[in-house]
Amino acid sequence: MTRRTAGPAGGHRVLVPELRDVMILGPREVRHLHVLRVRPGDTVRVFDGDGHEAEATVATLDDARAELHLGTALAGASETPMPLTLVVALLKGDKLAEVVRAATELGVADIRLIVTARADVREIGAQKLQRLERIAQEAAKQSRRTVIPDVHAPVTVGDLTWPGQLFVAQPGSTTRIGDVLDWAAPVTVLTGPEGGLTDAEVTALAARGAIPVTLGPRILRAETAPVALLGAIAALGR
Repeated sequence: MTRRTAGPAGGHRVLVPELRDVMILGPREVRHLHVLRVRPGDTVRVFDGDGHEAEATVATLDDARAELHLGTALAGASETPMPLTLVVALLKGDKLAEVVRAATELGVADIRLIVTARADVREIGAQKLQRLERIAQEAAKQSRRTVIPDVHAPVTVGDLTWPGQLFVAQPGSTTRIGDVLDWAAPVTVLTGPEGGLTDAEVTALAARGAIPVTLGPRILRAETAPVALLGAIAALGR
């Protein structure tokens, strides 16, 4: 049997809980394989969301189940050189979903939600949080990442914790992130809601070591600011 590489260049990517010699897929991933016309004997890529990826051969495939056999491990080159965390205020409608999708594509490994004084949204339910997690999974597949960001339940600004450096997007700041970013430490960036963070919130974060940074001379929408800040970091890291 001639083996094909299924899907676009690099092969279709399948999320699995763990890379094992034999992997069994359930209905959800099986549907994706059928949509892409994958057949037994084809080669796909499997990844576990924790940074590991490998080739795998489709041994069997029916309407509800697939069996994959592990092949050659692949060296991932799609992750940022340092851990990158996004802290973002709760946003209304689909804006938060847009941010999660873009942040995943831009290399974020962890997404933390915060409740802020000026936010139109004060909480999100378990179903919406699960939807955001699914969006992160799909964005990771499409952008060829090997890490799927965790999406955490919201906390208050006072209860927020973060790894490494924290940079807060703040209108009026003259500090550019490229002038103060330390590539040797984990990086966390924070963006506020429509209307921005209050002076008290910025002061409280700065007292704990946060550094306010500029996003340029224009006022950006709440869903645009995270993308701009993460894009600046991605450009600096090239």
